[in-house]
Amino acid sequence: MKITLASNSPRRKELLGALELDFEVRTLDGIDETYPQGLTMTGIPEHISRHKAMAYALAEDELLITADTIVYLDGEVLGKPANAKEACSMLRKLSGKTHQVITGVTLRTIDRSHTFSCVTEVTFADLTQEQIKHYVDNYSPFDKAGAYGIQEWIGYIGIGKIEGSFFTIMGLPVHLVYQELLNFIG
Repeated sequence: MKITLASNSPRRKELLGALELDFEVRTLDGIDETYPQGLTMTGIPEHISRHKAMAYALAEDELLITADTIVYLDGEVLGKPANAKEACSMLRKLSGKTHQVITGVTLRTIDRSHTFSCVTEVTFADLTQEQIKHYVDNYSPFDKAGAYGIQEWIGYIGIGKIEGSFFTIMGLPVHLVYQELLNFIG
């Protein structure tokens, strides 16, 4: 089967490539990423991932992979910040606390689909205002859920503990994707 990754994320492209699979990247603009109220923390990224997958027309021999990642803190979803002020606010909320990062993934062919998710707990150390400002001013938090990339400076200095998959935090739980692909393809 021809594998297609439907994502603009360079991190997802890098992670899927590390599985040594041949794939192409295809994206559509303007896919609605809203979700209905009342979904569980795993239900939210699963819903969005499934919705993204359904937006694509597929060829007979094509397997599409879509994903969505959220940061969940005390019942609140922290998405991608719109600006520096919002990024700083999110990082202040995460400082000194444990939150969940959930990535939902959908595998879809022309005649079937399968959606799953992975949850990882992340604990931040107490961050100073100067550290938060340095990160927001010098890195790119605007395309990342929760305004941070664990593989960047803030992750090096600020993450005190991880329970679960590091790669889920980066946006693609490759250990599960690999296993689920094997099961899906048969």
